[in-house]
Amino acid sequence: MPVTVVRFNLVEPGATPASLAARYRAALEMAAYADEHGITTVQTEEHHGVENNWLPSPFTFAGAVFGATQGNSAARGASSRGGGRATGGRIAVTVPAVIGPLHDPLRLAEDIAVLDLLGGGRLVTVAGIGYRPEEYDRCGVDWKRRGRLQDELLETLLKGWTGEEFEYRGHTVRVTPRPATEPHPLLLVGGSSRAAARLGLPFFPSAHLPELEAYYKERLVEYGTEGWTMMPTAETPLLHIAEDPDRAWERYGQHFLHEARTYASWQSGDIRSAVRTTATTVDELRTEGVYRILTPEECAAQGLDNPVLHPLAGGMPVEEGWRSLRLSAEQVLPVLDCRPAS
Repeated sequence: MPVTVVRFNLVEPGATPASLAARYRAALEMAAYADEHGITTVQTEEHHGVENNWLPSPFTFAGAVFGATQGNSAARGASSRGGGRATGGRIAVTVPAVIGPLHDPLRLAEDIAVLDLLGGGRLVTVAGIGYRPEEYDRCGVDWKRRGRLQDELLETLLKGWTGEEFEYRGHTVRVTPRPATEPHPLLLVGGSSRAAARLGLPFFPSAHLPELEAYYKERLVEYGTEGWTMMPTAETPLLHIAEDPDRAWERYGQHFLHEARTYASWQSGDIRSAVRTTATTVDELRTEGVYRILTPEECAAQGLDNPVLHPLAGGMPVEEGWRSLRLSAEQVLPVLDCRPAS
């Protein structure tokens, strides 16, 4: 069975508090529905001060997802009766990536420990350094020190989760409570393969970069540590499922274009976001293929190892997001489950 992802960044241009509250509630309901239908992962993100209301608090959202999916009695009942695809309380939440240097290391260690206890080990954290200097400016963090701050953060998390006392900025401290997962909650490093190798942490490149994975493996040998790479596939398009893709592009393409243009505005020089697009019109975006609107049959035929559903992309109307998610769960995932393992 492939790893299937439903992604939420809760973007809504021109939102009101009431409309955003409705969107957040819908996302939690979608997460519970995804869990009941065997989708393996909710993916969420962190960005700050974005005019379109991009989610700034991924761990708060993760906690809400765990509350919405924990101990789903209906799903357990369906599973025990052998009916449907329900699993209940198994969906993971992945944060790729938390912008490490913007967080207080001790507080982040506490937050992740509590979420690990609440979620039963279902939280996956990717620690990155971000690519928007303006986020550092608004938080009063020196962009030039981001590498050193990231190293300190990673070391503090690993020491803190032992439950033992350690030295931190001239003080003896202890992080409580201890997380449930041994030896610690799943923590991957995005971007810095050297830091990941030195600490024996798994590496999460921002894109399909075999040369960076090779460098990481060389550093593992250098430091005498062990690790592994979670490499994105060569193609990881963001998917929306519709019975009539032409009509969906015509009616909802502007939502995808808004998100694509937001990403493009953050890219300059050697700064690159995970979504790489140069499209300036809906037609260009459709041709590019980073965002894809597909019929259920087309999606199943794509042969994607890790399909990423993006039901609320760019402020997508909630009812259209639900249509996409239900088509995915009811018509795409059963086909993928029957596909021979690659």
